[in-house]
Amino acid sequence: MQNNSTRPIAIFDSGIGGLSVLREALKILPFEDYMYFADTEHVPYGAKNKEEVKLLVLKAGEFLNAQKIKMLVVACNTATSSAITELRNKYDFPVIGMEPAVKPAVSNNKNKRVLVLATELTLKEQKFRELVDKVDNEKIVDLLPLPELVEFAERFVFDDQTIIPALREKLSPLILESYGTVVLGCTHFPFYKNTLQKIFPHGTEIIDGNLGTVTHMKSILEKEHLRNPGTSKGTIDFFHSGKPITDKLILDRYLKLAEA
Repeated sequence: MQNNSTRPIAIFDSGIGGLSVLREALKILPFEDYMYFADTEHVPYGAKNKEEVKLLVLKAGEFLNAQKIKMLVVACNTATSSAITELRNKYDFPVIGMEPAVKPAVSNNKNKRVLVLATELTLKEQKFRELVDKVDNEKIVDLLPLPELVEFAERFVFDDQTIIPALREKLSPLILESYGTVVLGCTHFPFYKNTLQKIFPHGTEIIDGNLGTVTHMKSILEKEHLRNPGTSKGTIDFFHSGKPITDKLILDRYLKLAEA
C-alpha cells in the first residue's frame, strides 16, 4: 500500500456516538489528523431497516473516500453490522468496525449474568446473534434495546436528574443484582457510563468496545506503515452529513465530548 501516513483518519457515526471512539483515539493516537462525520440528517440508525442503513453508510463512504482518507472507522455498531463488508470490498484503505464486547464479558462473567445494551437493529442483526451464539454456551447473556439513550445523547441531555429515572423505568423488569457485567453495545452509551454505575450494584463491571477498537486501529496503522510520524497534536474536522460544521456552539459541544 502506498504510504499516505499524513492523510486523515475518518470516524463515522449516525450522530455523536462516535465521539466516544474519537475520545479514545485522541488519547492513544494524538498526532493523527481526524475527520468526524455525523450523519445527523438520518439519525438514529438503530430504528431503521438494514438496507436503508446500508445505503446511508455507503453514501457516507463515498464522501469520505473523496476526502483522501487513509482509514475509515465505522464507529457505530448498527452501521458496522449493516455495511462493513460492502465498505471493505469497495475501498482499499483499512475499514475498522465496531463489535459489542460480548466475548470478554462472557469470559469474565464472575459467575453472574451478562446484560447487553444496544439499539434494536444491532440486537436483531444476524452478525450479532451469531456472535452471542458462539460465545454464550451457558446462556447467560440478556439483551435490552435502549434507543432512548441515543435520543438523549443527540439532544445533548446528560444530566442524572433526567437520565436516571428513564433508565430505572427501562431496567425495572430486570434483577440488577444478577448481572456481573453490562456491555455498552452502542457508541452513544459510554457517555452514560457513570450514570449507569449509579444504578447498578457496586462491583458491576460496565464495558464497551472503544479501547479495543482504537488498539486495533493503532496496530493496523503500524502494520500498513500509515501512522503519522508527526509529534504535534493533530487536527479534527467535523461534518454533518457531508457538510462542514461551522456553528461554534456545536463545534464546542463536539470538542468537549471528544476531549473529555
